[in-house]
Amino acid sequence: MINYFNDVNIKLTALQCEKFENFKKLLLFYNNSFNITSIIEDKEINIKHFIDSVCGESYFKNGAKVIEIGSGGGFPSIPLKILRDDLYFTLSESTGKKCQFLNTVIKELDLDNIEVVNDRAENLAKMPKFREKFDVAVARAVAKLNTLSEYCMPFVKIGGLFIAYKGDAENEISQAENAVKILGGKIKEIKNYSLPENMGNRNIIITEKIKETDKKYPRGQGKERSKPL
Repeated sequence: MINYFNDVNIKLTALQCEKFENFKKLLLFYNNSFNITSIIEDKEINIKHFIDSVCGESYFKNGAKVIEIGSGGGFPSIPLKILRDDLYFTLSESTGKKCQFLNTVIKELDLDNIEVVNDRAENLAKMPKFREKFDVAVARAVAKLNTLSEYCMPFVKIGGLFIAYKGDAENEISQAENAVKILGGKIKEIKNYSLPENMGNRNIIITEKIKETDKKYPRGQGKERSKPL
């Protein structure tokens, strides 16, 4: 596993290596019961989950307060937290069993300053505790970028970032430009990269929050997906 991290110029400590291996064991142990991931081969977990998750690490400022939307199995949040203990995470996940898994991982890996919230993003975004309170909102493979922007942008404070991990998303980016503008953002950078062992091309889209998001967003009742901005 260390070799793959070396491929992306990241050096792991012995403790970080141990935590990644323990995370992998927990993922495989709970996967059958909780339906967390279809990626179960050792090399694929290392590359498609762990390496992919940390490829955006440089966009998170020191001590950033981060919310992850649709955490699922904890990607990219858990790998980023293992790598960057300075980050503060709130993981939002609507499925109870996945929240149970995430809490188990947090406990077993002894991770601090990370909490799990069992609710939908469109509900949390209306709450004063969460709305525009985060330096970064991050999501990986949750929905198309125009829909995902409506879920994520309301959480980001002005000057903060919405970081979307995507596959080959060229068409999605052009389709999302209007949504991003309406929601108070501006696409700042697109990072294109290839995973080791020819395991696919990826994009990370970095959107800066330049003004407040209108309080009517997210619209809820599934409109983010059925009628994207």
